[in-house]
Amino acid sequence: MQNKNLPTEELKKYGIINEDNTFSKKLTAEEITKFLQGYTIVADNQKNRATFQLVDDNSQLKVIFLERDKNLSEIIENSKVQVQYSDIQTKYDPNDAKNSAQLNWTKSAFIFDKQTNKVVEFDLIKNATQVTAIIADKKDLIEISRYKTELLKLKEFLQEKMDKYPEIAKEITNDLNIVSKEINTINAIYPDSKQLSKEGKDDIQLNVNDPDLYEDANRMREEKQEQDEKIQKARGFKR
Repeated sequence: MQNKNLPTEELKKYGIINEDNTFSKKLTAEEITKFLQGYTIVADNQKNRATFQLVDDNSQLKVIFLERDKNLSEIIENSKVQVQYSDIQTKYDPNDAKNSAQLNWTKSAFIFDKQTNKVVEFDLIKNATQVTAIIADKKDLIEISRYKTELLKLKEFLQEKMDKYPEIAKEITNDLNIVSKEINTINAIYPDSKQLSKEGKDDIQLNVNDPDLYEDANRMREEKQEQDEKIQKARGFKR
């Protein structure tokens, strides 16, 4: 890991470091350390998302701009009523040869925890097992049906991308297997959705440590984890 060759001008441009070359106070010491080790800073602003990662021995800053299908404020507000789902995709043309193998997109579930009064974003692939457990524990016919519909839509999306981007077919196949497994899990737990009861819902205790997940908090994500590992819940970085 090299720190002396940091792309300081680029880091200043995006507010990651200050004019005096110190890191933004919005980043904790742990987050700075992880960033220097290759972790990714994620910044959300309504429909826009940007990710920042140091590459080439920390000499280059890799920046990816993405766009969400809904405003973040709208998602957070509506999640207090029911689980919200959102898609994020890269803004650049995925048909561009140099970027096609780096097709970036996510499908997330936003779940509100009444006990902590927090909204947590879960990746429907990386956090698949955790999301299924949370949704299933709700024992709510509508929520489970909505979740299964989102999984089926995600499966269809992946199948389409499999044909369109053969150069990343292996990665897509891994994601497809994860989604299919969760669909099978829901079907096995609730083979007859009509028998589900909306009574007796238990509050779900989510392990959330962010004091303010989407306002002034920082979120970092590790991109190098195995598909079946639980990812570190990250905190949004906002300029």
